[in-house]
Amino acid sequence: MLSGRLVRRLVSMAGRVCLSRGSAGSATVGPVEAAIRAKLEQALNPEVLELRNESGGHAVPPGSETHFRVAVVSARFEGLSSLQRHRLVHDALSEELAGPVHALAIQARTPAQWRENPQLDASPPCLGGSKKTRETP
Repeated sequence: MLSGRLVRRLVSMAGRVCLSRGSAGSATVGPVEAAIRAKLEQALNPEVLELRNESGGHAVPPGSETHFRVAVVSARFEGLSSLQRHRLVHDALSEELAGPVHALAIQARTPAQWRENPQLDASPPCLGGSKKTRETP
């Protein structure tokens, strides 16, 4: 039988790790997204891992896995600069960044920083490719 303390910890952990959302906000998770999630979980043991496939907002074919936004909250980031945190994420995802992933927006925070602002930032609209709306000089 599980102790009350262990049950509370498991419930707390389950509430902190968020599910991925597919490119259209669906629950569909492709192989690249699954690999990103698995590698970040293994490398950083995050308290929170929010992963969003934002490829659908870019000039790429439907179903693409090329543009992602991730929020990673890990005690491993304590005492590290933003650059050092990003390098840890890049190291964990070197294979994906060398291949199918074109863009990765990273929010790498400590648990205390996440408690102050527990939100995944929004990306600006894509202005590249066929969706360009501003004139270039």
